[in-house]
This record gives sequence, C-alpha cells and structure tokens, in this order.
Amino acid sequence: MAATALPPLPPQFKSIQHHLRTAQELDKREPVVAYYCRLYAMQTGMKIDSKTPECRKFLSKLMDQLEAMKKQFGDNEAITQEIVGSAHVENYALKMFLYADNEDRAGQFHKNMIKSFYTASLLIDVLTVFGELSEENAQHRKYARWKAAYIHNCLKNGETPQPGPIGMEGESFDVEREEAGSSSLHSGTTQPTSSSTYEANNIPTSNYTGIHIPPGAHAPANTPAEVPHNTGEVRLTPEDFARAQKYCKYAGSALQYEDVSTAVQNLQKALKLLITGRE
Repeated sequence: MAATALPPLPPQFKSIQHHLRTAQELDKREPVVAYYCRLYAMQTGMKIDSKTPECRKFLSKLMDQLEAMKKQFGDNEAITQEIVGSAHVENYALKMFLYADNEDRAGQFHKNMIKSFYTASLLIDVLTVFGELSEENAQHRKYARWKAAYIHNCLKNGETPQPGPIGMEGESFDVEREEAGSSSLHSGTTQPTSSSTYEANNIPTSNYTGIHIPPGAHAPANTPAEVPHNTGEVRLTPEDFARAQKYCKYAGSALQYEDVSTAVQNLQKALKLLITGRE
C-alpha cells in the first residue's frame, strides 16, 4: 500500500490515533476500509489543527498516503463512488459488531471480542465521512464502545462480565492508560465471522439504558418484514429514488460478504420506500 511513512503523531491528533492504527491493520485484508479510516483521520485532523507546522507536516504525509491508495485502487467502485464506499464500510463495521455481540451473548469473553467491539465503534466513526450517522448506527457505536469498556474493566479486575445488554452507567475505558506499552485493544488481529451464522434467539430489542438495537440487525435471513401494500397512487420524489438506490447498493455490498441478513434488510427498506413513499 502507501509507501509514505507518517511522521510522529502530534499530541493534538491523539483522538485519531486508533483510527490510523485500524487503517494499518486493515491495509491488506480490507484496503477500502483502511482508505476511509485514513480519510476520516485526515478530515478530523484538518478540523483540529491545520496550521501548526507539525500538524501540517503530518496531514501532508497522510494526504500522500491517501493519494497513493486512490491511485492504487482507482478502479475500485467503493473508492470512486461514495455510496458504494459507505455501504462497504458500514457492512464491515456491522460484521465486526455482530461477531463481538455473538461472542458476548455466548459468554465468550476475550481480547479479540473486546477489540472487535471497540473497532466496530471506530468504523462507525468513519461513517461520518459520508454524512450524519443514522440513529441505528449511533446506537451501535455507543453500545459497542461501552461494551468494550465494560468487559475490559471486568476482566482486568478479575470479575466475570454479564453477557448481553445491561445497564450502561458508570463504565469508562481509560484509553491513554492502556496505551502505555502495547494496547490491549489493538493487539493481534480480528477476523469477524459471517453474520449469517449469528444466532438471534432470546435477543431483547431494548431495555438497556435507552440504547436500542433494531431486530433487523440480528434477524435471521428468513425473517419476514411487514411491508405495507400500496393502497393508492404514491408520488415518489427524486430523493426517494436516490434513497431506494442507496438501499439496493447496501444490499449488493452485503452480498459480497455473503451477508444475507443485511442484504434482505436493505432490500426490504427499498421495497417499503418504493411502495409507500415512506421509510
């Protein structure tokens, strides 16, 4: 990938260090996601400080990396078309989240699943490159970040974490302290399993301190959705057609991962929009 080495991270950019590290880890396995992680870091860094010499130098080198990646993957639709890129990043973040959530609900607590929760939250940060987060993604990010902190702190203190959704108050993760030496959240690699194997049994849809994970995020592929029938003439706007196209793109990206559940969910959203004119 990008041959340009980055200079030392300026202290002002500490908030994006994990996104950059995630990009490095995904360079070979998921270069498209790595590209957008760097783009998020670039955009965020520009907002933080684009005038200090050390920050300008860092951002310049990061821009060189982005340009190199764009040249290398210039024929990749997920790089050239934001709507495809957004679907690609979102689906990978969801797969990461579902892998960790599946392990959590099964009572399988380990560093890999903690890292998966935390990385999923970072990748949802990256989705802001494409615009405002959906309410669903904002909820997933909050829950994933909290779960990573909760399970990490339990294991560190010799306690057994409680599986699944529970009250979220009082947990925080001291990233800076954990960064001393090797980061416990960024050691090793994580390969999420296909969400088509995700078990949806006994999953509450809410009741954990205001965070709501919609049933569609976990429903098996054969779960039918209630799609109202068209009872009259519906006038669709250009924006409606664009949104329907977006859902179809998301479904196509999900199928590249053999993620049937997410593909079905997005196709159902497109169908409902086209039939009723509402989401």
